[in-house]
Amino acid sequence: MAAAIERLLCEISESEEPIDELRSLRTAVAATPLSGLRESLSAEKLGVVFSLLNTNDRQQVEVCVEILGRVLQVLDPAHLAQNCKSELQSGLNHPDDSVKVLALTQIGRVVGHSEGITEVLNSPEILRDVIRCVGAERIGIAKEAISALSKLSNTKAGLDALFRSDLLKELKDVMSISDVIRYRVYELVVEVSSVSPVSLGYCANSSFISQLLEELTGDDVLVRATAIEMVTSLAQSQHGRQYLAQQGIMDKISNMIVAADSDPFSSFYLPGLVKFFGNLAVTDSPQQVCERYPAFLNMVFAMAMNPDPTQTPVALDTIGLLGGTVEGKQVLHKTGEQFRSVLKRMSLLATDEATELRVRSLEAIAQLLTLPVEQQTDDLLLLTESWFSSLSSKPMEMIRDMSTQPFPELHCSALRIFTAIACQKWGQRLMMSTPGFAEWVVDRSVGKGKEAKDCKFELVGALLSTSSIREIFGAPNYLKLKTYLEEGPYYVRAVSSVTTEGAD
Repeated sequence: MAAAIERLLCEISESEEPIDELRSLRTAVAATPLSGLRESLSAEKLGVVFSLLNTNDRQQVEVCVEILGRVLQVLDPAHLAQNCKSELQSGLNHPDDSVKVLALTQIGRVVGHSEGITEVLNSPEILRDVIRCVGAERIGIAKEAISALSKLSNTKAGLDALFRSDLLKELKDVMSISDVIRYRVYELVVEVSSVSPVSLGYCANSSFISQLLEELTGDDVLVRATAIEMVTSLAQSQHGRQYLAQQGIMDKISNMIVAADSDPFSSFYLPGLVKFFGNLAVTDSPQQVCERYPAFLNMVFAMAMNPDPTQTPVALDTIGLLGGTVEGKQVLHKTGEQFRSVLKRMSLLATDEATELRVRSLEAIAQLLTLPVEQQTDDLLLLTESWFSSLSSKPMEMIRDMSTQPFPELHCSALRIFTAIACQKWGQRLMMSTPGFAEWVVDRSVGKGKEAKDCKFELVGALLSTSSIREIFGAPNYLKLKTYLEEGPYYVRAVSSVTTEGAD
């Protein structure tokens, strides 16, 4: 196959209309294992294919991109940087978007390589063109450019090039094109800042972070909402959270929540504020965050009780996030009757609303009730049992009814609630005392589709994960569960057929 590729490359270089030869080369390249391509091809041999990108023939460009996309991925990044620098730069300025994406993808490989990055840093004009691609109309091009610049910033030399040279002005010029492009640059800055305290320092010293933080209180509510998303991403790293705390951003966002009641446009950005503290609580400490910023939890509860369906989803997700941890469960429990009311509201949402809200409510309830064996204490078991009992006068029947719904997402979300209580003794006793439940668990005719079968299998696994199941369910049911687990989620029992002579 290597000889065939060599021959085709020669034919292409000699042909005035090489489209047929290019198609043959595409077929040959696709049929050759990557190891074979690595041994038989070099950047120099690909010059003829690169040169054929300089055409208005869309079909020819498409075939060349397919060939190069497969071949270039096997070449050593340093070798590529040394021998295809001009071709890659030409690709960045090509009128066809697919060529730009190809060039950016390969530059991303190069800057992620210790030797390749040196070659690129010695060619600032390439980096200038990559930065300009962040301002491209097509989001796919911008994403590849952001990815390449982010990889570049993983080294001190890359950080110096981007934030302490003329390229910084280029980045700021691109940023001024439009609101959309400005937020692409923020996306890059947040990505770079998340790597380490050092990289955050570079971004802060270049004024990008302070500019982003100013947008939190800007006049445009849509811009404000996007800024909150970016700041939430910045808070994913510990050093990012420390920086934001030092800048007083947590207090600022808490004050924005307090002031939201008097802002008629707060519904645009309020979900983002709540998400910010929800993520903060999970990464740091639910108790500390909720005690220091009480406006956050009060707003979550208010949004959960609000009849406006646009506010409810983020409230449900946040309650699920908080309640998924032991500390979060305790925080919610301390609010007493306030959370009980929210829980009843969640139960109503799970039974009477649109499918999406029902699913989100069920998923949040499942997180609230989840209590792994190693975290179980008498107090926490009493807590989850009381929460389950608060859902309805007959919670087992309620969840069971939902698990028979024809909608797969509802069916699976209901099963996840059963899975959550399946490793808790009180849950197993409830299941066993519910008529027909033990038989239903091992009935493979209930629930169609892969996801439903996987959910049922997880439920069986959760039941068998505890030492109490044999005593509570009894030996016959225990053996049926074990058999179900051993057979796997997709087991189908063979049905024998009897043929009668003479029958049609």
